[in-house]
Amino acid sequence: MPRAVIVGSGREIPPNCVTNAMMARLMDTSHEWIVERTGIETRYFVDEGVATSDLGAAASRKALEAAGVSKDEVDLVIFATMTPDHYFPGCGGLLQAKLDMRNTPCFDIRQQCVGFVYGMQLADAQIRAGFAKTVLLVGAEVHAGFMPYTKGEWDYLYGKTDVALSKELFDKNTRFRDRIVLFGDGGGAVVLKAAEDDTSGVIESILRTDGREWDKLHVPGVGFKHRPYVSHEQLDRWDQLPIVEGRAVFKLATTLMAEVTHEILRRNQLLIEDLDMVLMHQANLRINTYVQKMLGLPDEKVYNNIQRYGNTTAATLPLCWDECVREGRIKKGDLVLMVAIGGGLHWGATLLRA
Repeated sequence: MPRAVIVGSGREIPPNCVTNAMMARLMDTSHEWIVERTGIETRYFVDEGVATSDLGAAASRKALEAAGVSKDEVDLVIFATMTPDHYFPGCGGLLQAKLDMRNTPCFDIRQQCVGFVYGMQLADAQIRAGFAKTVLLVGAEVHAGFMPYTKGEWDYLYGKTDVALSKELFDKNTRFRDRIVLFGDGGGAVVLKAAEDDTSGVIESILRTDGREWDKLHVPGVGFKHRPYVSHEQLDRWDQLPIVEGRAVFKLATTLMAEVTHEILRRNQLLIEDLDMVLMHQANLRINTYVQKMLGLPDEKVYNNIQRYGNTTAATLPLCWDECVREGRIKKGDLVLMVAIGGGLHWGATLLRA
């Protein structure tokens, strides 16, 4: 039975680097406050008008080039995001059109931070089933859209104007600072091909969901639970911003990511020592450091880039993968684990050999 093997990857980072000191223009915070709680030092935002599908398309072009695969060879597109260009349609078809793929089927999946792991399992399953031989898997996000800022307020963030925020907006940003400082924009993509070689490719994925914990990570507004699904009252309350129950998420993330790691290794008769690289979702450096200690992993077997990019949700894992491959930290034959947790509550792990 064929396995899905990653044969190429690519990433796209927007041009606007935002430091913690720049964030402090918008709210009562500091570089030290943000780093202590999250590990984040910078994040990147798109220019106005640049959409999630644009980042996904740019990353996809680089992944296809790295793989030596033409767009016409792609049998299936899987796009993971929680920040689609439109409420509907999803980003898959938009990306397909931007890459000029003709009638290639597309899946849009919504597992937030663990979307890329779910996408890996879906791509592998479709390849094993014979539905596709070449799959383009994309994770991309534009979180800048969460921020209800005017052009003048964005200009003040970037230092293009000296006109400061009103005290009302500054104070409101401060109330939401625990979330506003977390997110960045970015896109990553991988190309997976069917291979009969049983020494490489996806070995197994484990996926889990517990809907009882949905309220720990969610967006309270702009949904069809409401009538209408979006209103001025919701926007005035900033209900379009995510709710993140930090202490609960920390406990769930550290416990469940460690548990699923042990489970997937046990099922494949492997030990922690057998892993060459572990890529964790980049939500909070404190979470990843804690999990690393729980698993007994040395620094050289764990890769983090949240310090530079912030939380890019579905894009974090393909960004990590692409950087590790291009820097030589993941080499042919290496045993790699991807593990993540996200809103839903969803979590999971993918074990593969590069």
